[in-house]
Amino acid sequence: MTVNFTEPRLTYVDDHGHRRGMTLSADAPRITVGRSSRADIALTDDGQVSRLHATVEQIGGQWTIVDDGLSRNGTFVNGERLAGRHRLQTGDSIRIGNTVLSYLDNGSRVSSAKTHACDSGIPTRRSLTDAQMAVLVALCRPCQHNATYAVAASNQQIAKELFVTTETVKTHLRALFGKFGVEDLPQNQKRAKLLERAMNSGIVSERDFESEPAP
Repeated sequence: MTVNFTEPRLTYVDDHGHRRGMTLSADAPRITVGRSSRADIALTDDGQVSRLHATVEQIGGQWTIVDDGLSRNGTFVNGERLAGRHRLQTGDSIRIGNTVLSYLDNGSRVSSAKTHACDSGIPTRRSLTDAQMAVLVALCRPCQHNATYAVAASNQQIAKELFVTTETVKTHLRALFGKFGVEDLPQNQKRAKLLERAMNSGIVSERDFESEPAP
């Protein structure tokens, strides 16, 4: 099949590490994304994705993405949870479950801010080990219930919650700093930026806090 790269398209990497793409055409103005095998973009192996998760629709000649409460875990555009409809611009990064889709339109120019957002190196949940994910959730736990002015948990608090040593916590945090692209920040800013990126990207959500820490 010949792909027309002059038209807008969505690209992503599947579970087997292969890059996939779908050209968006006015001939098919509504594209479904979900875990169902019948979805136009079928993410069948991703347990974080709902059967019908979101739709990409052309309205007035503009491509949009909409998640009107269709999904269980939400849809995130450029790190922010989507509420309703968003008009897509080239360079937009769409996170659905553990999959990140990029919207590309050769008819538009990518702003430097959007380029930076797409290249920020934010990982997927699947790329984190269970231990790293546990440390990340514990780090972000002060944010549960949408707490205002929450401060990232200390190494000692994380170690107590997970029944590990503070050295173990530090080891996992160093790996997380690298994966989230904050390792070059001043030491006193790394933890706050890691918390911010983990929460804004949806990698850590309220669902992760349902299991309360040990007393």
